[in-house]
Amino acid sequence: MRKLIFLFGILLSVNFCFGQVKFGLRTGINTLSNIEGSSLSVTNAETMEVFNLSVREAQYGYHFGAFLRIKAANFIIQPEVLFNSDNVDYSLKDFGNNNVLNSIGNERYNNLDIPLMFGFKLGPARLMAGPVGHLFISSSSDLLEEEFYESAYEKFTMGWQGGVGIDLWKFTVDLRYEGNFHKFGDHISLFGEDIAFSENQNRVIASLGFKF
Repeated sequence: MRKLIFLFGILLSVNFCFGQVKFGLRTGINTLSNIEGSSLSVTNAETMEVFNLSVREAQYGYHFGAFLRIKAANFIIQPEVLFNSDNVDYSLKDFGNNNVLNSIGNERYNNLDIPLMFGFKLGPARLMAGPVGHLFISSSSDLLEEEFYESAYEKFTMGWQGGVGIDLWKFTVDLRYEGNFHKFGDHISLFGEDIAFSENQNRVIASLGFKF
C-alpha cells in the first residue's frame, strides 16, 4: 500500500510539472457473467451423502475508487485503485436420507482492484485494455453455517480488463469486460476437498467517473 501511495505521489508531481496527468474518481456496478446454472456434486466419503452446490444467481455488486490518466498525444495510461464488492446466491442440495433438502445462501467478497489500463483516444471515445490485480480484503458467506463447508481465498490474483469509454466534459463513462486467470469458486472446500467450477471468474463492469 505504501508503494502505491508513493507511486500516486510521483504521478501527481508529474501532473503539476507537465499538465498531462488528470486525477479522477469513479464508481459503478458490476456482475459476474456466464456462471448462473453452474453446478458441481460432492460426495461425503464417510456417509456417502451426495451434495449439489450450484450458482442460483449472480447479484449486482459495486465499486468505487480513484484513477490517474496520463495522456501523451492520443495514447493513455490509466492506473486505478478501486474497492470492489461482489456477491452470489448459491443453492445447496442434500440428497441424503432419501430426502432432498434445498437451502439458499449468499456469499459476498471484497477486493482491492488495481487495474493498469492502456488505451487510445479518438475524439471523445476511448479503447482501453490492460492487466488487473485483485487483493483480497474480506468475505462473508451463509454457507459457513454448514459444518462441511470451508472458505479460503487467495490473497492476490490476476486478470485482465478491456472495453470502451466516452469522455463528456469532465465526466467519463466506461463499459468493460474482465477475465480472470483463476476458476470461479476455487476458494471453496467441501469435506476437506478443494473444488472449483469449470468457468473462469469473469465480470461485466459499468462505471461513471469525474476528472478534476
